Amino acid sequence: MKIFIAGARAIIQFDDNVKNKLFSIYEKSFDVLVGDAPGVDSSVQKLYADKDYRNVTVFASNGKARNNFGNWNVENVAVGEALRGFDFYKQKDIAMANAADYGLMIWNGESKGTLNNIVNLLNRNKQAVVYYNDNIYNILSFSDLENLLNFCPVRAMIIYNKLTKTSHQVAML
Repeated sequence: MKIFIAGARAIIQFDDNVKNKLFSIYEKSFDVLVGDAPGVDSSVQKLYADKDYRNVTVFASNGKARNNFGNWNVENVAVGEALRGFDFYKQKDIAMANAADYGLMIWNGESKGTLNNIVNLLNRNKQAVVYYNDNIYNILSFSDLENLLNFCPVRAMIIYNKLTKTSHQVAML
């Protein structure tokens, strides 16, 4: 089982519920796909590095990992030179969504990248388990995600509408 774990850069510490979920993944020896960003990515890496967990792959844009605390294999995601910022880094997230069986997203209700990851998983008919505001939500459909967004800041729905408009346009090409 390959699990794409990601979340907000603003989140650097996990509560016991998140730690228990991450330890469960470890105990089951699942393969973890994680990015190289500060925040959730780095915190997940540190937690698994402390356990000397080997079933981790770090996905990095153009193979240059900003963080790789466990010296794990790096999956090189080629990104065009013209892309910058969000468009640059989302390419590795797309690669992880493609490779994963499902995703575990640790979200603050504001992170555009995390919300985009959930949309990417749903566009691939994959489940996203979302930890938000001390609760775990199983997101199996866009309807489930829209229900979750009712509990989030209004800005999250605005971002979602922009992301899904763009993703539907891309899917139609």
